[in-house]
Amino acid sequence: MSREPTGERTLLWLVAAVQFVNVLDFIMVAPLGPDFAVALGFPVSRLGLVAGSYTLAAAVAGVAGSAFLDRFDRRSGLAVAMAGLVVATAAAGLSRGLASLLAARVVAGLFGGPATSLSIAIVADAVPPARRGRAMGLVMGAFSVAAVLGVPTGLWLARAGGWRLPFFGVAGLGAVVVASAMALMPPMRGHLARAAPRSGGYGFLRDPAARLSLCATAATMAASFAVVPNLPAFLQFNAGWPRERLGALYMAGGVLSFAALRVVGAAIDRFGPPRVAALGTALLVANLIADFYPATPLLPAWALFLLFMLANSTRNPCLSSLASRVPRPEERARFQSTQSAVQHFASATGALASTRLLEAAPDGRLLGTDRLVILAVPLALLLPFLLRGVEARVLRREAPVPGGAAAAAPR
Repeated sequence: MSREPTGERTLLWLVAAVQFVNVLDFIMVAPLGPDFAVALGFPVSRLGLVAGSYTLAAAVAGVAGSAFLDRFDRRSGLAVAMAGLVVATAAAGLSRGLASLLAARVVAGLFGGPATSLSIAIVADAVPPARRGRAMGLVMGAFSVAAVLGVPTGLWLARAGGWRLPFFGVAGLGAVVVASAMALMPPMRGHLARAAPRSGGYGFLRDPAARLSLCATAATMAASFAVVPNLPAFLQFNAGWPRERLGALYMAGGVLSFAALRVVGAAIDRFGPPRVAALGTALLVANLIADFYPATPLLPAWALFLLFMLANSTRNPCLSSLASRVPRPEERARFQSTQSAVQHFASATGALASTRLLEAAPDGRLLGTDRLVILAVPLALLLPFLLRGVEARVLRREAPVPGGAAAAAPR
């Protein structure tokens, strides 16, 4: 297998650093929620608003960004998006009540959503399809590193200096990453040279591969986020995991995900996304049925959590790597922005549905997780089939035409 050039490697590490800040800004909010809820004087039952405000704002930004992101240098667009995220994260640390916190998280979502879209578009522009699975695995490893280092560090900072300190820390780190990306990342304007004179709008939705890819994104994220927001409470109250050791568990899950993503990326390049996604889906469905459907999980808390992390670390890169081959280069940021909107709307839908299906017992246990499984399992099972449909159409389009000419420009 060919190794990536040095410049490509540097670019990937820069994008991974951007994604680390972006992901950490999102995932650290849930563990810190009880701390700032008490400090700002609102009930913990309102914490869903804090997460939902970011997700819905990111979805709106995805819809809006699909109309214009492909018109600019990707490096400049990424710098603007990350700068806005840095300011919004610092503002969250200055919040004086629920209203100001929600406002800050809305702004963070408006910038964080496009930052993710542009990051994926940069990787797809810079890395050829033969190496793209490994590249996506590296960039998506930012989630694992954020879980390994970011969440435990944020919890420690909150204990040492109050709940505001983690927000200021992420904002400071984000400023450093933005400066580094602007200094070391080359201009990313190749898609502008290939753009059609009247490129714009949602013309890519005429492609069946694009529609199937967006359906796969919706099903995957709705299935995951029916569980993810409730996972810390489930671990503590249903599976008996101590609150003081929650950071260690997230760290272990992050280490496992980081290691798995390197293997999964290589497997995607070798066996194709649908086959690898089928393996991850089998793990996830087994995890949901064995541990979330019964009144008492069959596996211990640490095992069910690690299996959940492994399954999603196997499924998500399959979706990202294949989706990156769907749009033409001049449509890539618009497509990724639309995909980001679908991803966030589906995440919010899954999370909202979970609040309708679950109840809290007096001792804190979550009731109704069997209903959650009935919702999540069929959605999860769709992914391999949808990816097979996307792959068939992408390969047909990429196949050489008689005479040796390529059927389409490199993607």
